[in-house]
Amino acid sequence: MVTCLVNVAFLLACLCCTIDAEVFTSIGQMTDLIFTERELVQSLKEYIKAEESKLAAVKSWASKLDALSRASTSDPEAYLAHPVNAYKLMKRLNTEWSVLENLVLQDPSDGFISNMSVHRQYFPDEEDEKGAAKALMRLQDTYKLDSESFSKGKLPGDQYNTYLTVDDCYDMGKMAYNEADYYHAVLWMQQALRQLDAGEEAVVAKTDILDYLSYSVYQMGDLPRAIELTRRLVALDPGHQRAGGNLRYFEKLLTKELLETVNTSQEPASEEPIQLGTYERPRDYLPERETYEALCRGEGVKMTVRRRSRLFCRYHDGKRNPRLLLKPMLEEDEWDSPHIVRYLNALSDQEIQKIKEIAKPRLARATVRDPKTGVLTTAGYRVSKSAWLEGEEDEVIERVNQRIEDITGLTVKTAELLQVANYGVGGQYEPHFDFSRKDEPDAFKTLGTGNRVATFLNYMSDVKAGGATVFPDFGASIRPRKGTAVFWYNLLPSGEGDYRTRHAACPVLVGSKWVSNKWIHERGQEFRRPCGLSEGD
Repeated sequence: MVTCLVNVAFLLACLCCTIDAEVFTSIGQMTDLIFTERELVQSLKEYIKAEESKLAAVKSWASKLDALSRASTSDPEAYLAHPVNAYKLMKRLNTEWSVLENLVLQDPSDGFISNMSVHRQYFPDEEDEKGAAKALMRLQDTYKLDSESFSKGKLPGDQYNTYLTVDDCYDMGKMAYNEADYYHAVLWMQQALRQLDAGEEAVVAKTDILDYLSYSVYQMGDLPRAIELTRRLVALDPGHQRAGGNLRYFEKLLTKELLETVNTSQEPASEEPIQLGTYERPRDYLPERETYEALCRGEGVKMTVRRRSRLFCRYHDGKRNPRLLLKPMLEEDEWDSPHIVRYLNALSDQEIQKIKEIAKPRLARATVRDPKTGVLTTAGYRVSKSAWLEGEEDEVIERVNQRIEDITGLTVKTAELLQVANYGVGGQYEPHFDFSRKDEPDAFKTLGTGNRVATFLNYMSDVKAGGATVFPDFGASIRPRKGTAVFWYNLLPSGEGDYRTRHAACPVLVGSKWVSNKWIHERGQEFRRPCGLSEGD
């Protein structure tokens, strides 16, 4: 049994090891982990079966030897008086006990350990777990979902009956606490406490939850509630190392506050449970955060009746392009100014499958260009993985590039490679410009093709919830629809950037979002989109 316990401990340790990272940034790559886990479960079952078979054999030996031992010890001399018994005793101790020893020393876990060693290099690491936890909190904020909604798996469009335990909620809260994110630490520690008080079993102690919760509430500026929670902690564990000191400190601060104000009576701690909205979420670096997140929820979309009356659908043949004459594209207006259009049936299911098949093995964490250095780097505001595909790699890529040129009337010879992106857990790209601004003139200097004049965005999957493309400046929200593409100009005819086109990819709430981008550059468009002095569309 000691050997088995050591093996189990080793296997658990293996689960924590990895040489890969940022798995959480791509749902497409995470699907491989599902099949890896299934294979490991099968391997684990085989290990258990082998252990049970071994134990059954040992039990059989023990039963047989126990019967012989009882018979021989009742009268040893009489037992050994029979020559056959004497011979069998010699034989048992010389050979059969050695066979039993070898049986006990056999390690059925070898196959499982070997399988684990092969797969563990692809396992997520601590940063992946932290990234996934932050993604849940990002979704919680963007879509105004309380912790209980996540804990009970109440997400729109989701068919899986999944939930978070007390220990899961505690770990979420602890992760936030360690990042000095006391706002989310409060929400998740409160949820852990709520589930524990409801009778759910847990490994974590109630005192540990109260310890983190009370201090996080204090950090949010709610002294009365911090004192009430700390008193509960002291009542459960009078000798708690920090609780007594914290309680005295909190009470001293509250007394000081009361003396410095006109109101000398102490307000009792609120009896309302802590929930979403109890405390104000701290401001961050993004000025249009509220507008952006509201659009992601479908709120604040400025699609008026008058604007809708200016939107039309039509057949588009690319100014009588020979490849589109017999089968013109279906074009829908998504917005009037700036003009954004959607093309239906821009990609077939077969093309989408082929593009994903080529891109998936090459997906790497998507980067952004540092405006100060011009160097590509990863950023928390862009959570996805991407791959760049050349037309020469496959006829499907070449065909898609040609179709984009036919539809837009712009040459793609100076365009960037087709970028395929897959968004991970809570995958997003916060508000950004596709074109380079005056404060970053060297952003595309190495390409030698000028600025990004236009964006052609293919949606390669439907998304059950979240994942919209939104434009905070003018209040537009465009939902992903598999096989369609949207197109807009980033530059005005004058060549100046159209700052209205600042846009974002909303966090994916439920689903896996695949897109492919084609960024078309200025060079080569001189006679295809002539310059003008007009600042309009």
